[in-house]
Amino acid sequence: AKLDKEVPADLDVHLICDNYATHKTPAIQKWLLAHPRFHLHFTPTSSSWLNQVERWFGLLTDKQIRRGVHKNVQALEKDIRAWITDWNDNPRPFVWTKTADEILERLAGYLNRIKDS
Repeated sequence: AKLDKEVPADLDVHLICDNYATHKTPAIQKWLLAHPRFHLHFTPTSSSWLNQVERWFGLLTDKQIRRGVHKNVQALEKDIRAWITDWNDNPRPFVWTKTADEILERLAGYLNRIKDS
């Protein structure tokens, strides 16, 4: 409801969501029917790299959790919190390593594989 109030009424709103089932519940569908200017677009199941939140958690896992030696849960939690604090204090953008053409080519291959599903 807050998003509906914050965005000017004459604009359509396109939301990119992961493919998680909670975005497709009857309550969500009912809300979307009552708010037709909102359009959900779902990332393909096998494309977690498109989801920036998953990418961030991947970095946390690679840079902190896997490489650390944690003697107990408290030490692990402390290191995770320190990593998050550093990330927030020194934010940096995610840098895409593929060109738009490479991404579109991969997407075309995926769509070709699922077209008869």
